[in-house]
Amino acid sequence: MQFNLFGTDIDQLLPNLFQLPGTPYTVVVETTEQDLIAPCGMNCGVCEQYLAKAHNLRDKGFHVQYCPGCLPSGECCPVMGKQCERLGKGLVRFCYECRDYPCRSLKALDKRCRSRFQISQIENLEFIKTYGIASFAEKEATRWRCPECGGVVSCHNGLCFVCDLDKLRRNRRCRRGEQ
Repeated sequence: MQFNLFGTDIDQLLPNLFQLPGTPYTVVVETTEQDLIAPCGMNCGVCEQYLAKAHNLRDKGFHVQYCPGCLPSGECCPVMGKQCERLGKGLVRFCYECRDYPCRSLKALDKRCRSRFQISQIENLEFIKTYGIASFAEKEATRWRCPECGGVVSCHNGLCFVCDLDKLRRNRRCRRGEQ
């Protein structure tokens, strides 16, 4: 969600803000933004490349790839859009709207993400289809909230890019469950 500070109820803003430890700066947490939900069901707001960009890790000495998210990048979906004509042309917003859902490409992506990151795009899409994108965004914001600082935990490495930067510095190839 994008908030206009003029005319916006402050109670709407509070769940989406957190204070950076030791600084006067406040960061808007974007995991609840619906435009960060990719057509395949991935929440780009919890991707390590998106979080690296959001937290400007290059300026902190990290050599990382940045990604603005599938939809904000202006592309439909860098992974699935190249393999699906309907998605590539913008004829569907989510893969579940396609007559071939779930296609072979989505099943392969889902299998890879379930085994490596404990995320299922197909389960995410089914949840969105049943309960709506707003409910999915709420569920994701709760699921990926850092218990230490309230920031966002990456689905790829299980680290918060606010309070776990030292762990990431020690092990740049860190994956979920590793120290």
